[in-house]
Order: sequence, then C-alpha cells, then structure tokens
Amino acid sequence: MKGHRRRLWLLLLVVLLLINAISPWPHEVARHVALTVGLATSLGWGLCGLVVARRTTGWSRRWRVLMSMGLLSMFVGEALWWAQGFGEPVPAVSLAAYLLCPVFALAAIAALTRSGGGLTGSDESEARSTPVTTVIDGVVACLAFLILVAMGGFGAGSSVSLPRSDNVTVEILFALAELFVVVLAVVVAMTYRPDRPYRANLLWLCSGVLVAITSDRVIAYLDSAGAEGAGRWGGIGFTVGLTLTGMAMLELPRGPLPRRRTGGFDWTQLVLPYISFLGVAVLYAYHFGRGATLHSAILWVTVLMVLMVAVRQAVAIRAQYQLTERLLTTQRRLAHQVHHDSLTGLPNRVLFARRLDEAMRTGHFVLIFVDLDDFKEVNDRYGHAAGDALLRAVGERLGRCVGEADTLARIGGDEFAILMDGTVDEPEAVAERLRVALREPFAVNGSSVRVRASMGLVRPGEDGVAQSSDDLLRQADVSMYAGKRLGKDTAVVYRPSSGVNVDFPTALRRAHGAAPPGFQLVYQPIVRLPHPAPVAVEALARWTTADGIAISPETFVAVAEAAGMGADLDALVLDLACREVSGAGLDLDIHVNVGAARLGNPTFERRIMRTLERYGIEPHRLVLEITETVPIVDLNDAADQIARLNALGIKVALDDFGAGYNSLTYLHVLPVQIVKLDRSLVAGAARARDVTLYRSVIRLCDALGLAVVAEGIEVAAQAETVYDAGCELAQGHLFAKPVPIGALMEKVPSRPV
Repeated sequence: MKGHRRRLWLLLLVVLLLINAISPWPHEVARHVALTVGLATSLGWGLCGLVVARRTTGWSRRWRVLMSMGLLSMFVGEALWWAQGFGEPVPAVSLAAYLLCPVFALAAIAALTRSGGGLTGSDESEARSTPVTTVIDGVVACLAFLILVAMGGFGAGSSVSLPRSDNVTVEILFALAELFVVVLAVVVAMTYRPDRPYRANLLWLCSGVLVAITSDRVIAYLDSAGAEGAGRWGGIGFTVGLTLTGMAMLELPRGPLPRRRTGGFDWTQLVLPYISFLGVAVLYAYHFGRGATLHSAILWVTVLMVLMVAVRQAVAIRAQYQLTERLLTTQRRLAHQVHHDSLTGLPNRVLFARRLDEAMRTGHFVLIFVDLDDFKEVNDRYGHAAGDALLRAVGERLGRCVGEADTLARIGGDEFAILMDGTVDEPEAVAERLRVALREPFAVNGSSVRVRASMGLVRPGEDGVAQSSDDLLRQADVSMYAGKRLGKDTAVVYRPSSGVNVDFPTALRRAHGAAPPGFQLVYQPIVRLPHPAPVAVEALARWTTADGIAISPETFVAVAEAAGMGADLDALVLDLACREVSGAGLDLDIHVNVGAARLGNPTFERRIMRTLERYGIEPHRLVLEITETVPIVDLNDAADQIARLNALGIKVALDDFGAGYNSLTYLHVLPVQIVKLDRSLVAGAARARDVTLYRSVIRLCDALGLAVVAEGIEVAAQAETVYDAGCELAQGHLFAKPVPIGALMEKVPSRPV
C-alpha cells in the first residue's frame, strides 16, 4: 500500500468515526457502528499481517505474527463481549483475550527491534539520545501515563474501556501491562537509530500502540467523568491506533527514511519526549475546566514529571552544547588540514599565498623560497620515511629562525617558503641566518646528514609594477633556480631581469684584475664592549649581476674557488679594501677574508705585501681572516705561512670558529692571533648556557693568548651575554650593518684614542 493510499484510508476512517460520534442516528446504533468498525479493523489488519508475514523470514516474520495475534486477540475479546450483549462480567475467554493484547504488543515491539538491529550500529550524522535522556524519557512517559490512569480510576467499573471487567485487581494489572507497553514504545522510538532497517515499520507500530492505549485510558477517564459518548469519541483514537499497527506490518521501505522526508533531522526524537507532557497539560485543562479537583498524590506526581522534563531539557541543552563543540573542533581540524601540510604541520601553499596577499598591502616583508639541494639522494639512500623525517626536522629548525609574525610554509616536495618582516634585516642577512640554522648536521637513520639549500629572495616592488602573490612566488622561484645553476647552496636576491646570463668567473676574468661590473665592498665595524667603540672594520664582498640579481657572497666565492680563481678574488678584495680605506683616511684595522687554500702560497704572500706598500697601509693594521670554503689540507705548511705573515706584522684570525672545518686542532697548530666565534653560538635561547659556553671558549683562548671576537650580535641581550662571559670584541647588526665606505665614514670618522 503506497504512502498516499495509507493516508487516504486513515482520513476516510477518521471521517466515518467522527460522523458516527456526532450520532445523527440513535445512540445504540452509533455504539454498534463503532464496535463493527473496530472489529473489522482488528480482524482485517490481523489477517493482513499474517499474509504479509508469509512472504518474510526470521525476526521480520516473527514480529508480524506476534502483532497479528495481538490484533486477532482484540477481535476475539470484542466479538465475545458484543455477543454477550455488552453485559458484565465479560466472559473469561474474552478477558483472557484482552489480557493477551499488551503481551503480544510488547513481544512484537521487541522482535521488530531485534529484526532491524536498531539499537546498534553508528549514526554520526545525528545527535543521539544519551542514556540519561533515554531514562528520563521513559520516566516522563511512565509518569504521564500513570496520571492519566489514576485520573480515570484505573478503569475500575468501566464497561467501555478495556478489559471491561468489574474486578479492580484485573483492571490494575491490565493498566500496568499497558504502562509497560507505553514505556517500551517510547524508549524504543527514541533510541532506534534512523540509519537502521525497518525504521518506518517501527514508527508506525509504536505510534499505533501509543495511540490505541492512550485512547483506551482516555475512554476510562471520560467515562469516570460522566461524559456522554465516551466510548464513541475515545474509540476514534483506539480504532486509528489499531489501524496504524496494522499498517506497520505492511512491507514498507526496508532501509532508513530518506532525507527528503526527514528534512535531515529526526523529528521523532525531537517531539516525542514532550508529547506526553503536552497531553497531561491538555488533560488538566479539560479537568479543571469542568470544575473537578485532583488528589494530592497526582499533583506530586505532576511536579515530579515537570522536574524530570526540566532535567531532560538541561541534559539535552548540555548534549547539544557538547555536539556543537565537537562540530567546531572538527571544523577547526578540517580547516587546519586544508591550510596546513600533513607531514610537517606547517602552513601549505594555500595559506601561505593568503598571508602573502595580506603582507603585500603593507609592502614591508622579505619572501624567501628555500629548496633543499640534492634531497633526492637522501630518499634514494635512506628511504622515503627517512626523507620525511628530515623534512620535518628541517621545518622545525627553520621555524626557530622566524618570529611570531612571520610565516614558514612547506609548499611542496622539498620546497619551503618563508614570509618575514622586512623592516629589520636586509635579505642577505636573513639568508645568512637561515644558512647558519641549517649548518648543523641532521641525524638520519643513525647517520649524520648535512643539508644544503638554495634560496631565492624577493622584496616587493622590485619590478616597479603592481604584483600579485603569484608574481612574487615566481620571482623567488626564478632566483632560487638561478642560484642552483651557480653551484647550489646559494642565496640569490631577485632583481628585474634583462636576460643576461649570470657567470661570476667569466666576469672576474674579463675584468683583468679590476672589479667586475656590479662588484663592490661593504664594511662592518668591529667594536669594543661595553661601550661599542669601533676598533676595526671587516671588508665584505658583494656582487650584483648585470641582470640585477644580488648573488650572496657564499655563492660567488664558492664558484670562484671551484673555477680556480679564489686567489684572484681574494687579491681583488684586498686591493679594493686597502684602496678605499686609505683613500677615506680611515684609521682602523682592516679585516679581509682569504680562503684557507691561500695559506702556504708564497705568491699570495708577495701580493699582500705589494698591496700594503702600494696604499701605504702598515702591516699591523691588516687582519687576514681564514675562511674555510675548503679545509686546510697541510696544517704544517699553513702554520709556516702564518708565521711568516706574523713576522711581517700581519695578524691572522680564524673566522667562524665553532662551525665548518674549524677545530681545536687549528688553535693548537696554527699561530693565529684572533678567533672569531661563529654566529651560531649566540643563537641559543638559554642565556645561562650561552654564558657558560662562551666563558669556556674565552678562557681557552686567553690561555693561548688569543683575542676573541663574537660575530652575529643582533640584539642587546646577545651583547650582554658575550660581555658577561668575558668577550670584549663584538660584531653584528646591533652595532652597524655592512655599508659602503662613504656611509661608514659618516658614522666612524676616525679611530678613537
């Protein structure tokens, strides 16, 4: 039977019973009509249920048979009572048939629940009834039904309500049996999961049982109140209830109710807990409307029911709050997954592009594109799991180099992107800080792996035209790959391109000893603490290619060494430094970096002396800082060379001590005068630990007669740390950034006395 046909049948039945209740014909006729309709309903649906049951198996058959037996028992009881002429007492067989009806109803509901497994399974899409609310719903239904039964006098002496007995004990037992059925129907309807089979059958069955039993108790109440036609009016609901139970036995849709019918919400679980409460309110309105009173016990039961409803509402609100919290947590987790990399937990390309768009509104930032060099070799040698672990470790280490307002993201593979506040440091200084962070080896599968990275750096507005986040990412990517072509482990600052190839060794050769186009020196003071008075300057090489790309010193120095032109580059830097310092009249010591490969080279020693003589620089003002683009192979030869330089008055410093190839062996073998502590030693967050480390190194150097310079001092706290450890010489952006000689002279006109 289709849904619209079932509704039409119900409508016609209700109309017929209403007409009969109005009684356009004599009272006895109306009584016989109501009983005839009731008998036909119970018999017809009972037989229909047995026919449907034959086409099913298992529990699906059992519950239909049980419910059919209940309807047929009702038919037998009513038929015998009618055959007796509505007399009292009812026949024993009729009474037994009446008493079997709630028993069969209980068994049918339990069997249907077992058939669909509706109390098991999962339904994550709906807010489920908790055990507490289920118990409360059962108690509220029980109390409401008890109120109705009590107000109807338990049906005692009523010949129009079931079981039509004049025995008070039988009436009370029957009412209690109905109570069990009502509570079970309410609890099952509330807890039966909407996603389980036979959901529609269960709703029809529970609705029919509840309507029929409630109508029977209403008949008893109306009869006790002396209402005329109590049986006819109450019988409307009783017959409709029998019809609903019969329709439940039809082969309705086996699966869960479709969303288009439920609207995506389980209205049964929303409305059912409050129907009994509303029914009692209507009952009280009628009861007090006719001027009746209530026993005090019923009032206390009502108070208890109201209290239970209030508790139920509070529990439901709390459950709804918890559900909302879980939904918000899930939403935040999904949003995090959408905008973050699953491997490293860092922001992904989507979130990075969004923050880059926000940063472009102010224009004060540095965009850095970081690509790990030769990362494929790590995967090939150690496996992809080790590669993933290395990526996480790299992400953590880079994360320590960025501030709270900065953004570090993994945008794919072995590529990272960093958005840093560009109002403090120049791009080269930012790249150097990242290079220092990656310098320490990583532990991979019990092995030590050194990570190198090529970086592309971009500041907004380099093209002089409006740019998007995609444009900046493309420029950073272009700069990074330009650095890879230079030999990897590079940091290239983007400049608008004019299509000229980048090749430092070629530019150096074509210059024939002069400075290539775009090559210059900048100078950074070395100061004495605690009052940062300058005592020396370090000459630092910078090169910007013809197409506007600023190449980091580490990059073009390494390329020059690889091309066999490291000595030419060092001689060029020495010549330019002496010429500019002498020409500016700057009376400070000059620190110049030279490659470790120059030690032991007599030719380079002669070039140094000729340069000093050419510009009138006293040898004692020159400090050669040994940098280690390659390790010192022959320490004895290097020691002899340094000794000869010392004999001429030239001092030698070990640069970046504590990183690279520098070791205590160098301090022991090489007769240097100055040790420059690597900037990585001031990167720690524990000040007490840093002071202890510095103090140990400084004591060692003091015992060897060596001066110590702390590099990379960027904040006042670092300066206090190294000074407290006993280091009086320092260098870093806190005191001055590297600038050309002209800008330096504005701040350092002469050497202090």
